[in-house]
Amino acid sequence: MAQRPLEKRLRIRRRDDVDPGLAKINPETAKLLQIDDRLEVIVAGRKKLDLKAIPFEQVPINEVWANSDEMRAQGLADNSIATIRRSRQ
Repeated sequence: MAQRPLEKRLRIRRRDDVDPGLAKINPETAKLLQIDDRLEVIVAGRKKLDLKAIPFEQVPINEVWANSDEMRAQGLADNSIATIRRSRQ
């Protein structure tokens, strides 16, 4: 029996309508990754954000939306490919 993946490579999008500290994620993707409260965003194995996950139907299955200013401050470009997983905290 195959284990469900606990992390997945998704596009991270800058959005002005997302509050700092939050990430909007498709509910199906959140369920697949077993994300119920917080998620980690890892880009190129170095940059890491820990955000509160908000299920949001309008987010495409292959994307996560995060605050524009917060992403800019972390040096993350819009439309970057990132590894998304449930936070270990």
